[in-house]
Amino acid sequence: MKNKILNPYSGTDDSIPFGSFKIEEFKPAILNAIELAKSEIQQIKTENEPANFKNTIEAYEKSGLLLGNISSIFFNLNSANTSDEMQALAQEISPLLTNYSNEIQLDEELFARIKQAYNSLDKEDLKSEDLYLAERIFSGFVRNGANLSDEKKARLKSINTKLSQLSLKFSENVLKDSNSFELWITDEKDLNGLPESEKDAAKMMAKSKGKHNQWLINLDYPSYLPFMKYAENRELRKKLFLAFGMRGNQNNEFNNTEIIKEIVLLRQEKARLLGFESHADFVLDQRMAKSTKNVYNLWNELLDAALPKAKEEIAEVQKLASEMKGPSPIEKWDFSYYAEKLKNKKFALNDELLKPYFKLENVIEGAFKTAKKLFGISFKERTDIDTYHNDVKSYEVWSENNEFLAFFYADFFPRSSKRNGAWMTSYRGQNKYDGNDQRPIISIVCNFTKPTEKTPSLLTFGEVTTLFHEFGHALHGILADGKYESLSGTSVFWDFVELPSQLMENWCYEEECLELFAYHYETGELIPSTLIAKIKESMNFLSAYQTVRQVSLGQLDMAWHTTPNSTITIEEFEKEVNKKTTLFPYVEGIATSTAFSHIFSGGYSAGYYSYKWAEVLEADAFEYFKSQGIFNPEVAKSFKENILSKGGSADPMELYIKFRGSTPNSGALLRKSGLV
Repeated sequence: MKNKILNPYSGTDDSIPFGSFKIEEFKPAILNAIELAKSEIQQIKTENEPANFKNTIEAYEKSGLLLGNISSIFFNLNSANTSDEMQALAQEISPLLTNYSNEIQLDEELFARIKQAYNSLDKEDLKSEDLYLAERIFSGFVRNGANLSDEKKARLKSINTKLSQLSLKFSENVLKDSNSFELWITDEKDLNGLPESEKDAAKMMAKSKGKHNQWLINLDYPSYLPFMKYAENRELRKKLFLAFGMRGNQNNEFNNTEIIKEIVLLRQEKARLLGFESHADFVLDQRMAKSTKNVYNLWNELLDAALPKAKEEIAEVQKLASEMKGPSPIEKWDFSYYAEKLKNKKFALNDELLKPYFKLENVIEGAFKTAKKLFGISFKERTDIDTYHNDVKSYEVWSENNEFLAFFYADFFPRSSKRNGAWMTSYRGQNKYDGNDQRPIISIVCNFTKPTEKTPSLLTFGEVTTLFHEFGHALHGILADGKYESLSGTSVFWDFVELPSQLMENWCYEEECLELFAYHYETGELIPSTLIAKIKESMNFLSAYQTVRQVSLGQLDMAWHTTPNSTITIEEFEKEVNKKTTLFPYVEGIATSTAFSHIFSGGYSAGYYSYKWAEVLEADAFEYFKSQGIFNPEVAKSFKENILSKGGSADPMELYIKFRGSTPNSGALLRKSGLV
C-alpha cells in the first residue's frame, strides 16, 4: 500500500488527511522525500547552462518542498499531539534532517553555482523580492559554513546533528517532568479561595483519572495559574510553585542541567567556527537589532524607568499582605495570590468577574469579526476537514473578493500529549511557483480551561489576549502574498515576527472591539462599559514588574549565548546574571533555564529580547491606529499590504517605515506601559 504521507495534502479540498497517516510511515516518507530533494539539487549542479537566477537561485528555492511539508506536519504533531512512539521517532528523524541540511549547505559544487549566480546577477533588472531572495540564500550558505575548510565543515556537521538531538531531548524532558507531577487534594478545605469553576475543573480532571471524590491540580497553565492566584493554602501554593520551578532541575531522568551546558557550548563553538565571537553575535547579525549593544541599550532604557516602579509595586503588594496578616516578606509563591487581592481592591476587578463575558466560542468569533473589520476576511467552519485530535476545529478563510486564502486549525485545550504554552505554526507555506498560488495551512495551539459539566470554557482576560496574540501570528500566515515560500508569512527576522501578534492584543482593551463579542454566556448581556473602563484602568497593573521580568528573561538568554559558563551550577549562573533584576528572595532548587523551552528548544536562542523589541514596534504602530481610529480602513490596508502580506520579502525596517511613515522609538511603549 502506498505511503499516504508522501501525498500530504490529499484530503478534502487539498487539506491534510491526518486520519490516514500512520506513525511508522513518517520515517520512510522522510527518507523518500530526502532522496527526491537530493535529486532536485543534483539537477541544479549538473545544469549545462551557466548559473543564473532562474536555474540556480530560484531552482534551489523550489527544491525540497515535499521534505519541508512532511517535516512540518511531523514536528507540529510532535508538539501538539505527541506520544512516546512519536518522541522516539523524532530522535531518529531529527538527525536525518540535520544530516541532509548539512550535506546541502556544505556542498562545494552547489555553493560554487550559487556564488556564480549571485555574482552574475543584474541587480538593476531583478525585482526587489528576487534580489532579496538571492541575498538571503547566498548569505545563508555562508552562515551555514560554505566557506569553511573540510575539517571545519566536518566539525560543523557534527555540532548541528548533536544540537538537533539535544534540543528535542530538552523539550521532551520538560513535558515529561511536568506530566509526572500531580497535586491530589482529598479535603475540599484545601481548595478554599478557588472559584467554583476552578474547583469543577479540578474535580473533572480527577474524575478523568478514575477518582470521583478528589480534586487534581497539575502544572498545565489553566490548572497551575488559578491555584497560585486564588488558593488560600500557602503550603500547597509553595508545593505547586516548587514543582513548577524545579522542572528539568530535579535529581531524576528528566534533568536538563547538563543538556543546557552542552547546548550553549556547542552553539558558541559553532559561532566561532563561522567567524563570530558568540552565538548571540551570530544570531543578531540577521536581526533588526543587529548587535547586543543595541539590545542592552533598550533594556537599560526600560530598566531605568521600570525597576524603581517595580519595587514600589511589590512594596504595595507586601503592604496589603501585611494588612491581611500574611507573610513578611512575601515569597514568590505568595505574589500572585496577594497581587490578585490588591488588583481586586484597587479596581474591583478579577478574572471571575470577567470570565462570564469571555466564552471561548465568542472570543474566537470576536477575533474573526475583528479580522473582517480590519482586513475584510471571513472564516467559515469546516466539519468535514480531517484534524489530528477531536479538540481541533478547522476553518477555511476567504478574502473580501471571495478568494480562498487558507485553512486554519484552532486547538485550545490542554492534554498530556501537548506541550504547555501557546503558539502559531504552519502546516503548509504560501508560494507562487509556476503560476500557482499555493495557499497556506495555519494553526494556533493554546492551553485554555476545558468546559466542565456545569460551564463552557470561560477565558481569563489574559487568555483572551493570548488568543488574539496567536491569532495575530496566524493573520501573518493567512494573508501571506509572496512569491517565495522562504520569504513568506512569518518567515521574517525573529525580532519582527512578534509585531503582528503583539499588535493584535491591543484590540482586546478597546470598547469598539469588545462589543463585537464580549457577551455574558448566560444572560447575553454585553460587557458593561464600567467593566471595560476597569480593564483599561488596570491595564498597567504591575506593568513595571512585568517589564523587569521580561528583561530578566532576555538577559538570562543573552548571558547563556554570550558568556556561557559550564563550571558553575545553573542556579549560580542565574543568580549572577539576574542580580540586578531579582525582586524576591532566592529559592533553593528553582531554575528558570531548565524549563526555558523558548531558548533551548523553541528557536528563540539569543532572541528572547524580541518580545520587548517588537513591543516598541507595536506600541508605535497602535498609536498610529488610535490616532486614525482602531478600525480605520486606510491604516488597516497599509498594515496588511506593507507588513502582513509582505512577510520577509524585504528588510523589516523598510516595510515598517512604508506602513508608519517613520522609524519607531521606545517613547510609545513607555507611554503605553505607564512608565513615563
